[in-house]
Amino acid sequence: MEHTLTVNGIAMHVVIEGEGQAVLLLHGFPDTHAVWRLQIEALVAAGYRVIAPDLRGYGHTEAPASEEAYSMDALRADVVGLLDALGIERVLLAGHDWGSVVGWNVCMHAPDRVERFVALSVGHPAAYTEGGPLQLLKGYYVLVFQLRGIAESMIRAFDWHSLRGLASTPAQFEEWRAHLDRPGRLTAALNYYRANLKMFSASTWPTVNVPVLGVWSAGDVALTEAQMRGSGKYVGDSFRYERIEKAGHWLQLEAAAQVNALLLAFFAPDASRETIS
Repeated sequence: MEHTLTVNGIAMHVVIEGEGQAVLLLHGFPDTHAVWRLQIEALVAAGYRVIAPDLRGYGHTEAPASEEAYSMDALRADVVGLLDALGIERVLLAGHDWGSVVGWNVCMHAPDRVERFVALSVGHPAAYTEGGPLQLLKGYYVLVFQLRGIAESMIRAFDWHSLRGLASTPAQFEEWRAHLDRPGRLTAALNYYRANLKMFSASTWPTVNVPVLGVWSAGDVALTEAQMRGSGKYVGDSFRYERIEKAGHWLQLEAAAQVNALLLAFFAPDASRETIS
C-alpha cells in the first residue's frame, strides 16, 4: 500500500507491504522505490513487512529546492525519522547505490536502529576512497555532476541518451525519464552528489558495528570490486562478501533470484555470523 508520511520536515512517499519483521529498502540514483519491486514480492512472501520509500527528491517524495537539503545529515535523518514515524525500533536494512551510502551512514551513527545491513554495489565510504585509480576512473561522473546546469543539459541531450544507455531495459529508462523530467527533479537527484562531494575524499570514517553483507556485481560500470571487498576493514561486527556474475549495476533487477536468496539467507533469524572475505 502507498502512504505519504511527514518525515524530517518533508512529505515522503512510502510503499509498505506485508506483515512481520520490518525490512527497509533504500534505492539510489536515478531510481525510485520501484527498483525493489522484485525484492518486495519475495520478502513479503517470506513473511516480512517491507518498507520502500522514495528518498527525498525522488518519485513522489517532496524535493526541497536547496542543494544543502540533500546533505548526508539530512538523508540519514530521513531514514531515522521514517523509522520513528512508523514506530520501528530496529530494522533489517538494505541499500543500493546512494541507498547503500545512506545505509552505511545510518549504521555508523545510529547502529541501535539496524539489526543487519545489506549493501548492494557501494561499499563503506572509506573503502571507496581507497579504491585507487580504477575507482577514480569509474567515478569520473561524480565530477561531471558538479557542473550545475551543464550536467542537467548533458543528461537530457539527445533524448536522454546517457541514461538510456545505462538502463537494463527500455521500461526502466522510461520510468527514470518520467520522474526526472518533472521540474526540479533531475537537479534534486544530482544534488546528492553536489551536497556530499567532500565525502568522496574524506580521510576518516567511523567503523560500522552491525553485521554487514556486501554484494557486488561483476558487470558494474561505476564501482570496483575492491571497494566492496575492502569494506570488511571498516566493519567491527561480521562482514560477508558475495560476488554476482553476469549482472550490471542494477543487480536487483538483472540477478533478482540471486539477490533475493542472499537477502533471505542473511536476514533469517538463524543466519550465520561467519565472516566471508
